[in-house]
Amino acid sequence: MIDSQIRPNGITDGRIIQAMAGLPREVFVPEARRAVAYMDEDIDLGGGRSLMEPMALAKLVQLAEIDADEKALHIGCVTGYSTALLARLCNAVVAIDEDQAFVDATATNLGTLGITNAQVHKAAHATGWKAGELYDAIVIDGRVPMVPPALLQQLQDGGRLVAVVGDHTVATATVFTRHDGAISSLPAFEASIARLPGVAVDRPAFVF
Repeated sequence: MIDSQIRPNGITDGRIIQAMAGLPREVFVPEARRAVAYMDEDIDLGGGRSLMEPMALAKLVQLAEIDADEKALHIGCVTGYSTALLARLCNAVVAIDEDQAFVDATATNLGTLGITNAQVHKAAHATGWKAGELYDAIVIDGRVPMVPPALLQQLQDGGRLVAVVGDHTVATATVFTRHDGAISSLPAFEASIARLPGVAVDRPAFVF
């Protein structure tokens, strides 16, 4: 996976490469899918949820530029693979998911690997964890039609939020940065990943 998917696709952060090389991806997928755990594709976890493909995940995390002393928020943890990756890159991680079964699976998998600097909670994807709590980096694990304003408000000054944003299957990985209360955004690359439930755009009704 590292030599055929990660290194050839612009992943230059050695910390990400080292962290992914040391994470047993098969721990985070159903037993029936373990033969394809390292394939460069989303892995169906049931209930309309997927484990993000390794290349897209690595590029998204690299875009966040996470430092070792920072705190990260992970939105949509499913079984915890991305949570475990973030935990190896920063000081502390808070992970959330709307599905209690995935919250429990993430907690179990993190415990199996002895990862102690990550917490996992059941919470709405669109609201994050505890209004007023601030993070240096936020990673949205799945395609969203827009970034919920509540998540942008949970960024520290200088903090970065990364997400794949768009209404269609192929969407744009974008980094949002907070400076002096203002949010800027920069598109980075195109990606095709599964949609994250719980994040919607209110569109006006069509009027004849």
